[in-house]
Amino acid sequence: MERLFRPRSIAVIGGGAWCENVVERCREMAFDGPVWPIHPKRDSLGGVPAFARLEDLPTAPDACFIGVNRHVTIEAVRLLSDMGAGGAVCFASGFSEAREEMADGDDLQAALLAAAGDMPILGPNCYGFINYLDGALLWPDQHGGKRVERGVAILTQSSNIAINLTMQTRGLPLAFIVTVGNQAQTGMAEIGQALLRDPRVTALGLHIEGIGDLGAFEGMAATARALGKRIVAIKAGKSEQARAATISHTASLAGSDAGARAFLARLGVAQVGSLTELLEALKLLHVAGPLASNRIASASCSGGEASLMADAVEGRNVVFPPLNAAQKEDLRAALGPKVALANPLDYHTYIWGDEAAQTRSFSALMDPGLALGCLVLDFPRADRCGSDDWDAVLRAAIATRKARGVPMALVSTLPETLPEAVCEAMVAEGVTPLCGLSDAVAAIEAAALELPAFAAPVLLPGAVEHAGVLTEEAAKSALVPYGLRVPKFRHATAAETANAATDLGYPVVLKGIGMAHKTEAGAVALNLASAAAVRAAAAAMPGAEFLVEKMVTESVVELLVGVLLDPAHGYVMTLAAGGVLTEVMADSVTMLVPVTGADIEAALLRLRCAPLLTGYRGARPADKKAVVGAVLAVQDYVIAHRGRVAEVEVNPLICTPDAAIAADALIRAKE
Repeated sequence: MERLFRPRSIAVIGGGAWCENVVERCREMAFDGPVWPIHPKRDSLGGVPAFARLEDLPTAPDACFIGVNRHVTIEAVRLLSDMGAGGAVCFASGFSEAREEMADGDDLQAALLAAAGDMPILGPNCYGFINYLDGALLWPDQHGGKRVERGVAILTQSSNIAINLTMQTRGLPLAFIVTVGNQAQTGMAEIGQALLRDPRVTALGLHIEGIGDLGAFEGMAATARALGKRIVAIKAGKSEQARAATISHTASLAGSDAGARAFLARLGVAQVGSLTELLEALKLLHVAGPLASNRIASASCSGGEASLMADAVEGRNVVFPPLNAAQKEDLRAALGPKVALANPLDYHTYIWGDEAAQTRSFSALMDPGLALGCLVLDFPRADRCGSDDWDAVLRAAIATRKARGVPMALVSTLPETLPEAVCEAMVAEGVTPLCGLSDAVAAIEAAALELPAFAAPVLLPGAVEHAGVLTEEAAKSALVPYGLRVPKFRHATAAETANAATDLGYPVVLKGIGMAHKTEAGAVALNLASAAAVRAAAAAMPGAEFLVEKMVTESVVELLVGVLLDPAHGYVMTLAAGGVLTEVMADSVTMLVPVTGADIEAALLRLRCAPLLTGYRGARPADKKAVVGAVLAVQDYVIAHRGRVAEVEVNPLICTPDAAIAADALIRAKE
């Protein structure tokens, strides 16, 4: 895709305002190659002489913007491909995205792909791209960017969001803005991989509505890792794909886009919650690169700001380590006896306006073991106030970075109090301007993301048609050969329950057969200690057949282990606090199959109920090895039955100091 995204010549097919804009944008950005308008009836377009036909061009163009209707678009693509063009942007809509409105949409998209052959195309139904590095804009509208020598690339499935991102005033250098449209031929991952290979691109941002080719995304992530570059994504466009069933807790916990989020996490893609967080994270990665850790320091001249900074990292994977002895000694020498020393630091206003004193203080705080040093600074309004003293802080920040070697950032508490001119000047000096406190902390967390170990490719998704639900007895029996432990049980009629319980040994559990949510149906009785209690429980339950089960005692904690087939992303594994209150607890972690034992251990420690597993307040811990083994047993069953199993759930998995035992199980599978 080199010719398409870094063209030396550009053709523009069409005569509307969109096409004129493409020509004018390239002229405004001083694109140094020829721009060739193509129109059968016009002499010029956007002030540039036009050719009547593609065949009249002096050579095949590297890139072409096709701004004509969908039927003519197909013919233009076929001709460009035959003449050896480098690639094309297909602006027209009315293809597969409009299948509900236009019956021929899918057929036309198939014809477009056939016409393109091996020639790369973007879209259809997309705006195209802006290359701010070379001034090549196959872009039919306004934009707010300017030429840069290096910067970040952003890909989005929304052309309007792309326009908005170019209008940012945060000092972020944009190298590429690319819209992908229908991704009929060339997907987001292939484009991202191509742009990452450009040495002038420092980081990659993605706005994702849906993930297509999983293998291509894995390849893009591998390329980013090999090049030492990071990817940041905002995942939107939640769908109902993953809600394949409503009979289990797993389907409720996994949510509609859990598979996509788990997939991105598996690849080491940092995920943010808003477009502003995306921009700030990319800016930090552009200036400072990936952070060595999540350990930061912060200084401000206000106790209120220091408190806000401390509160902002709550719940984030960002920490303010306590000051060490050397920091305290140097800070005391720089600030005197009246300032309370802490991290975040309130250095008061004693040194405000004193550039030398600020440099000494900031340098004293910035221990080499920190990943980032933050200076909280909000500029006054330029139309009403002066800012000479604020400029002193900027110079002190630059000097501190050079003296200590710790990456430095300016952090404004409000996005609008860090002017664009200041941002651009700081980026040029190697200091990251972060606009807005919450976005800044999100950006720091994203840049500090520790890349996971290389993972095996995910199991490619598919659909399991006509899946049925196995009985609890059958589900347990199916899982036991893979290493899952279950309680001893007997299948019994009402008259046989007491004898079965006596054979198993008390206490026992009695369960009705034939319903998914037994507790809600009043079909579970626990801790039955006598034959009379068993008979009474059976008489009170619906149904005529029962499971009598040896009750598991000495429970440390109950967990849920679920695997749900997401038709878009493969098998999603959920580990959660288990039992009847699973949804209420909402304490879960999701991953994609396959996972390793180490992955499972790390996931269990991310649960809020993890202290119960490790021994809470002197209690005996659960058998961690047994818990991990139980989860792997469920996974092994899924892998062995991939393509036939739609869902497996063990809930609860009763974790004791000596074992992990599946008290209930559900399987939904074909046949």
